[in-house]
Amino acid sequence: MSTSTVGAAGKSEPLSWSRTVERELVHRTSVAEVLLTDVRPADTAHVFLAAASWPRAHATFPRDGSQRHSPLILVETLRQLGLYVPLRFYAVPAAFHAVITDLYFHLRPADETPARAGATQVTCRARVSAVRRLRDGPVVGLRLNVTFAAYGKTFGCGGGGVRFLDGARFTALRAASAGVASSARPSRQGNRPPAARLTVNHPHDVVLALDGDGLLVSPADPLHPFFFDHPTDHVPGMVLLEAARQAASYSSRGRLSRPRFGWLKASRFTEPAPPARVLCTRHRSTCAFRIVQGGTETAYGTLGYT
Repeated sequence: MSTSTVGAAGKSEPLSWSRTVERELVHRTSVAEVLLTDVRPADTAHVFLAAASWPRAHATFPRDGSQRHSPLILVETLRQLGLYVPLRFYAVPAAFHAVITDLYFHLRPADETPARAGATQVTCRARVSAVRRLRDGPVVGLRLNVTFAAYGKTFGCGGGGVRFLDGARFTALRAASAGVASSARPSRQGNRPPAARLTVNHPHDVVLALDGDGLLVSPADPLHPFFFDHPTDHVPGMVLLEAARQAASYSSRGRLSRPRFGWLKASRFTEPAPPARVLCTRHRSTCAFRIVQGGTETAYGTLGYT
């Protein structure tokens, strides 16, 4: 068994990388897409220690010789913690729908260790705050802030907010977003940019299409093992973040390819059709982006590069 002892307020908390957590609690269908292997409460209230395994074989791992994991796998680990911790430790009903409202990440390249053979064992320290409950009812929202370390070095952090909605509230929220998309005139999808221009491993990793002088959110592979592991009725936030990253790479001819930090705020759901537009504005090593569908902004944020 592969284990590590992590100190928390003077008390040892063993973490294991031997097996994954339950896939249902991180909303994944394929066990291969489950990154968390152990999550335990720390001595401090609302603080949790977690182990995650980042395999070199993962679809997001760059094949450019850099030997560093993609920032997307850090964000995916954050997403899985944002689901697992509330479901496992805060008694959020499994039937509730999770809606991520915003997220951020920050990497310190100087402290990132090269990926090792097989997988990188990552240790996470997550702090929960801003817990919201219905009166005499379940938790309906919280924020999570996480630090990430590997082999003795803290190399990054991330966080975000998540809401939990029952069926009626989720249906009402979906209806409001779907109405905006359905009233929009469909855009004609053009050709896709070359994979090299977007700094992705394979053409099926492309999530953009060309439309005149603009870019559309249009994944090449609707069954992509990472982006679409399970059925969804809207465009996942991870796809929007990757669309923004690819747009920055496209506009910079590949010079801005691996963001060092970023954040994304979702104003509403982005519907699968018609394809949303990605608007990217560069200022030196920073890219501000907007996702617009039917004339309505659905998400926005910033990516920063070294």
